[in-house]
Amino acid sequence: MNTTAGSVAILWRGDAEARRDATVSNNRFFRVFEELASLGIAAEPAVYSEEMAEEVRAQLLKVDGVLVWVDPIHDGRDRTALNALLCDVASRGPWVSAHPDVISKMGVKEVLYRTRHLGWGADTYLYSSMDDFSNEFPDRLSRDGPRVLKQNRGNGGHGVWRVERSSSTVNGRTWVSVLHARKGSVTEEMPLEEFIARCEPLLDSRGCIVDQPFQPRLADGMVRCYMGTDKVVGFGHQFVKALMPPPPEGPDSVSAQPGPRIMHAAAAKAFQDLRERMEREWTPQLMALFDIDVKSLPVIWDADFLYGPRTEAGKDTFVLCEINVSSVFPIPDQAPAAIARLVAERLRPKATR
Repeated sequence: MNTTAGSVAILWRGDAEARRDATVSNNRFFRVFEELASLGIAAEPAVYSEEMAEEVRAQLLKVDGVLVWVDPIHDGRDRTALNALLCDVASRGPWVSAHPDVISKMGVKEVLYRTRHLGWGADTYLYSSMDDFSNEFPDRLSRDGPRVLKQNRGNGGHGVWRVERSSSTVNGRTWVSVLHARKGSVTEEMPLEEFIARCEPLLDSRGCIVDQPFQPRLADGMVRCYMGTDKVVGFGHQFVKALMPPPPEGPDSVSAQPGPRIMHAAAAKAFQDLRERMEREWTPQLMALFDIDVKSLPVIWDADFLYGPRTEAGKDTFVLCEINVSSVFPIPDQAPAAIARLVAERLRPKATR
């Protein structure tokens, strides 16, 4: 019988030097390491790059579980090789969170379309081919006003655009104003057909584009609901600049500025309606739709919400704009302890063999 409560590796992306120098205390996950240690779980850093894949694989096969924090896209690299490695490791015994199969269900923008009938949904469409996109999107944009388009996989605003018809036309052609959500982007004016052509690579290799209405209450900020499997472990509220319309010109105009994400405990009064719906309605419905049980849910994930129209009684509604599963960080102060507790529950059968 093991004298510890099990062992885990915490995996993040880095180079050979970062892997050589990594300790449990010199990285941003040090609180998670501390909480795991407090429960008797032996945790070790596992810095990953494609060049070190076999070395990392050998390390992961020696532990009981793996916690993964790797973005879908980073410096031009995606998770294709890592996902294959993690699936192989998981098939040989260690438990992996989040498992790539779960990420493929929850951590893609397609989830916005497939869950549009839930209480967090909006007037959402999905384009899986250029024919669909070029035939349907222009009429939808003309009829419904500003839209937000999202490629299926990405992070940090990559592949997310606000698109609105321009007030001007040139030679009878429809022009649009396009704003990319990436930091530092500026609004571009271009013919609609040029923008549509620009999106063609996103629909290659079985990709898709998700189309949602722009939410007018974007200026009220975004609420990030942090989940430890099926229970809320905290909230974050942030005023965002991405996709905000440009300010009016003039000496008195004020440019929208992003604010810091203010963290709140799960019991924060301002978010109890959202907590109730996430725990009692939306998460169970999500699990049923994608055939995911509680033990397969990531130990840390989040759902990002924008404020929707207020009800007649003046209550807030919420519109889901993204689920993050691959790399959720920073996290609320209460989250590391919740992560450690959930890891202990996962590892208990292994540790008592």
